[in-house]
Amino acid sequence: MLDPSRAAESLEWYADAAGRLLRDHARRARGEAPGNSYGDSAAELALVLLYELQAQTADWAAFLGALAAEHARSGAFWREESGQGMLRKKVNDMFAVLRDKVDSDNYQVATGQPCSPNKIYTYRMLDTAYREIAQLFANWEHNAVQVGAILGRELHGFPIEVRQMRCVADCRAEWLIRWSETLEQFGGAPGPLHTRSKRFASMKNNPGKIAAMLREIGDYEELSSNQDGDWQLDEAESLSWMEDLWRVADEAQKVAEAEVCPSPRKAGLAALQGEALPVRLAVFQVLLGPADDSYPEEWLEPGSGELPSMARLAEMAGISVPTLRKRRNELIEKLKYGLNAEAGSTR
Repeated sequence: MLDPSRAAESLEWYADAAGRLLRDHARRARGEAPGNSYGDSAAELALVLLYELQAQTADWAAFLGALAAEHARSGAFWREESGQGMLRKKVNDMFAVLRDKVDSDNYQVATGQPCSPNKIYTYRMLDTAYREIAQLFANWEHNAVQVGAILGRELHGFPIEVRQMRCVADCRAEWLIRWSETLEQFGGAPGPLHTRSKRFASMKNNPGKIAAMLREIGDYEELSSNQDGDWQLDEAESLSWMEDLWRVADEAQKVAEAEVCPSPRKAGLAALQGEALPVRLAVFQVLLGPADDSYPEEWLEPGSGELPSMARLAEMAGISVPTLRKRRNELIEKLKYGLNAEAGSTR
């Protein structure tokens, strides 16, 4: 790993070894813990980042450079007990930088708005702050003094703000600023807006900027949400959809090639057939769920007997999870439009 000419070889070895370990631990408590705010587990997020590392090799090269520089100063530092922590920090730093890059790319894909890795880092801090405030609000009776300080008033009974804050966009900037103020008293360390760090220090005097960014986080989470309830169909409708899919699957390609203006339904099905298998499986996962008797065995994961997770499908497709979700949702909309349009034309 200290030989820069073998960077590609060392990355391949690392990705293979780390991937096996992540899959072995995916079903354990740490692997199933939430990895982000829109439904991916820690193991799924880690696998996505491992895949992205192989696509963005500059981050691996930077890590190897840092490793070589430390080795030049201290020798094989990782063999010492204190050096293990230093090595973990270098790995964590590499993935932190990579995650900011990936998340900023995903944000731009989902919203069409420019976003730097530094801005994503700030978004993540604000989102984490909101979730900590939400936990305090949910247990306000046990945290009455701190919740009162966050709200800027003494509590006399149930605070209505607890019911009003239903999502990150409902969190008020002044609550977040006061929450940061309270952390030194209730948590033992200054909050993110009240440290010496210049990254966030200026924000405590700019509630308008905080409020705008909280709204942007809410908009992005709505776009990137892994909560597929809005796409779920009842069982009868799902079976009907699948019957349509199988019934015209063979003719869909012919229709797409032969018709200048194919019907909406056939156009939607032809578009689905033209997609890579992982994208089609993501669509089927929504229509019929992760397990269904109609699925061929080769589509299913050997261990679970179900379709692969979104993270695994994204890895198979060579794209990020948010990009896969966006493509899946677009295809479902095409299919819904086709079925609805054709049903309307027969009335």
